[in-house]
Amino acid sequence: MFAVLKTGGKQYKVASGDVLRVEKLAASAGDKVQFNDILMVGSTVGTPFVEGAGVQAEVIDQIKGPKTINFVKRRRKHSSARKKGHRQQLTLVRIGDILEKGADKSGVMAAVNGAGVAVAAAPKKAAAKKAPPKKEAAPKAEAKAAAGGDDLKQLSGVGPALEKKLHAAGVTTFAQIADWTADDVAAMDEKLSFKGRIEREGWIEQAKELAKG
Repeated sequence: MFAVLKTGGKQYKVASGDVLRVEKLAASAGDKVQFNDILMVGSTVGTPFVEGAGVQAEVIDQIKGPKTINFVKRRRKHSSARKKGHRQQLTLVRIGDILEKGADKSGVMAAVNGAGVAVAAAPKKAAAKKAPPKKEAAPKAEAKAAAGGDDLKQLSGVGPALEKKLHAAGVTTFAQIADWTADDVAAMDEKLSFKGRIEREGWIEQAKELAKG
């Protein structure tokens, strides 16, 4: 008895004992599989398949077909060429029993096309919770200014950049500037390269007035 089965988009006429190469099946060597898409068994023709019919087979090995070369060349101003080889994955099977009826109750694993034997995927590790981004610690001088410092930008010629420099030097209030001595002014001039700006802009006098509120 012969049968015509369909697998991997192709049709094969088989008889018991035939060795067949088909599109790769999700099975291992030695497994017994059953083709259930049967187009014809003996003189019975399906519409499109024969109900209850099946072809059983034993998997001999997983193999690869001959290499085929795919070469593409484009004739243009900026021409390009591409060469790619391919070997189709196949499964070698030996046909066993051909069933006209009762294949759906045989209990044999259905022949399914696939890249290989299905393996339970390893459980994914739970994604570690990302810690909220740490806020950058404010510079000590800025923290001090926030705690009780004055707005030094009220002094003549002092902008945000210069105010930061003053904070970094530990100067955060008008009272501190108002109490500067000549030595303090000279030291600050040298430390922050003010080049006489303190006296020229009159910071001490301004600070005294601003400190009064």
